[in-house]
Amino acid sequence: MMRDDLIEIAYLVAAFCFILGLRWLSSPRTARKGNLVAAVGMLIAIVATLVDGRVVGYTWIAIAAFVGGSIGALVARRVQMTAMPQLVALLNGLGGGAAALIAVSEYHVAGAAGEERLGAVLAVSVMFSAIVGSISFAGSLVAFGKLQELLPGRPITWPAQKLLNGLGAVVVLGLAAYASFNINDPLLWLAAVLALLLGVSAVLPIGGADMPVVIAFLNACTGLAAAATGFALGNSLLIIAGVLVGASGTLLTQLMSKAMNRSVANVLFGAFGGGGGSSSGVSASGEALPVLEISASDLAAQLVYARRVMIVPGYGLAVAQAQHPVRELADLLIERGVSVAFAIHPVAGRMPGHMNVLLAEADVPYDQLLEMEEANPDFPQTDIVLVIGANDVVNPAARDDENSPLYGMPILEVDNAENVIVFKRSMASGFAGVENMLFHDPKTRMLFGDARKSLTQLVQDVQAV
Repeated sequence: MMRDDLIEIAYLVAAFCFILGLRWLSSPRTARKGNLVAAVGMLIAIVATLVDGRVVGYTWIAIAAFVGGSIGALVARRVQMTAMPQLVALLNGLGGGAAALIAVSEYHVAGAAGEERLGAVLAVSVMFSAIVGSISFAGSLVAFGKLQELLPGRPITWPAQKLLNGLGAVVVLGLAAYASFNINDPLLWLAAVLALLLGVSAVLPIGGADMPVVIAFLNACTGLAAAATGFALGNSLLIIAGVLVGASGTLLTQLMSKAMNRSVANVLFGAFGGGGGSSSGVSASGEALPVLEISASDLAAQLVYARRVMIVPGYGLAVAQAQHPVRELADLLIERGVSVAFAIHPVAGRMPGHMNVLLAEADVPYDQLLEMEEANPDFPQTDIVLVIGANDVVNPAARDDENSPLYGMPILEVDNAENVIVFKRSMASGFAGVENMLFHDPKTRMLFGDARKSLTQLVQDVQAV
């Protein structure tokens, strides 16, 4: 059997691993196994590629593998779970940038071989990968900056923003088309640079509240750019892997948009999300709205005598790294005969599945996690709901206030429970910058302070009751 045949068989096995891994990643119960299988598939793909006869030297490959592997290992060990969304954005951007660089390289090789114009398949593949990869790279860096709070979370807009972005897209496409028929390296580099600027200008106007959708969308773009690069290189595995990433990212984008009751176009072009402004706490008549507080000791006394408790985690839980104390609290209540479950909103946190991953890290049993559709019917029979660091996903304005930007977004209807306890540092509004009237509801009590410290104290008080 020829070496090329063995390589294709290895690619087929790797592709099977990718598909199986993606399938298992769809469930928290099998996600760890899916990640391992996908990693094995990638190892097989790398080894198969290294034995390809077209590889002319291994020195630079070895250097790059050592540097990249070292950085990857360091990042994997040191990055906290709270920073996982921005890490995903960053790694996704690097994938898009790599695809764009490979496309530019193939374009240069064609020119160096004396070709004056690209063939149809190569032209579409190279141009698509160079442009979309560049947009994904720059856009992902902006998303990283917003999530890391290096950039303002609010939408950053400017006059004629959409018109200028549209004109920029037309210019980029025009340059790419011309470069296909007249091979000219500087021309393609110019198109790539303009695509980078387009990626920045496209993501800056998107508010931080929409970053989960943006990450999923840019992930789809990176996957499609990689698939196009696969066509340019004649690499079947890269095509399959890119299509898998592109398809899953597209589906996730649609699901996340649906969870927010907004179209993808509205997310990408609506300039929504205020970046966590302050809450006014004032009614329409100008009167100060009531805010009722509760202490950890009083809450502990209520919890141990409750029949049913629901916990709603949010980004504040991740920031405080309070996943372990909340699991300890849940275990203590279950030991006392209290029914405890976690209600997970699809867009809670800063990336899809953020809360599931966070709670899995703390070894919260999967059967305690309820999706929004499962949790909402249970709230009327729930004695106490603990809202820990969540805001927009429990805001009744999304259901009741037609003038609210959140109106129509499905929420966790915690206000239907008998009692609601909100863990927050202050009365500041959520990432969308929208006032949350839940905080002023007569059945709501606020437990102010760092979530980790509050939960740790609560655990001690429950043990003392």
